[in-house]
Amino acid sequence: MQKITTVPEFYKEISQLIPEPVQKEIGHFNLFKMEELLRNGKPKTMPYNRRAYYKISLIIGKNRAEYADKVIDIEHNALLFATPQIPYHYEPLDSDQSGVFCIFSEDFLTQDNSGVKLKELPVFKPGGTPIFFLDAAQIDDIRHIFDKMFREINSDYAYKYDLLRNYVIELIHFGQKLQPATSLFTETNAYKRVSSLFIELLERQFPIEPPHQKLNFRSAKDYADQLSIHVNYLNKVLKEITGKTTTELITERIVKESKILLKHTDWNVSEIAYSLGFDEPSHFNNLFKKHTSLSPRAFRV
Repeated sequence: MQKITTVPEFYKEISQLIPEPVQKEIGHFNLFKMEELLRNGKPKTMPYNRRAYYKISLIIGKNRAEYADKVIDIEHNALLFATPQIPYHYEPLDSDQSGVFCIFSEDFLTQDNSGVKLKELPVFKPGGTPIFFLDAAQIDDIRHIFDKMFREINSDYAYKYDLLRNYVIELIHFGQKLQPATSLFTETNAYKRVSSLFIELLERQFPIEPPHQKLNFRSAKDYADQLSIHVNYLNKVLKEITGKTTTELITERIVKESKILLKHTDWNVSEIAYSLGFDEPSHFNNLFKKHTSLSPRAFRV
């Protein structure tokens, strides 16, 4: 099953103790240089799982990133935003690797102390764009932000963590400015609001972790009932906004999760089918083959 790496487990992986001054702060924040971790023998390939913390990475070098069910080849460099809600990893494809990253817990960047809602930011939303390719000037800009972070975290300034929060937000906005402008518009009309609430409710059921976990909502009516609207209205809204019906969107998300479970767990097909809401494995097999042209077992090979 997919493991969730906690902050203490992360430090154990890199053979370091959690810095005492950081532990005493509200929330958790720290910075790392990839070159130093590699010199100290940190494994180069990250396991594919979820982390119980947020992470922003400047990746320099040829890598392959796997984020949910997407595989993205990084030819030279990229900025990567990772959220606790979505499993991911990346693996080096050559020996020339460098970069820098920061990790922080959700309570480090709460709305009260930062003015932002992490889960509502485009770079951290499920289905968003988590990886951005960078040119030389953009790399210099990002390195400059990280350099300010390193100087500040090593300073004796009493309010340095307030400054560090500002630098994290600066990185987030840097990434969001690289997003298509349409993804940053505020959704104000009723159709878009209902669509957003549906997507949030759908994504809240994932990822599937223990095999005995089962989806609570499987049908269009299940979602309409949760949103207190008629199923026909929900279909009309989603068709208008996404071009797809409620059932099509639910099915796409289930197929996406099934690919992750088939590739990254050792559960048998019956267990996966049950966790995704299928009482009969044959129904799951038929749906999966219809949407991928492969049986679950053939896809797993």
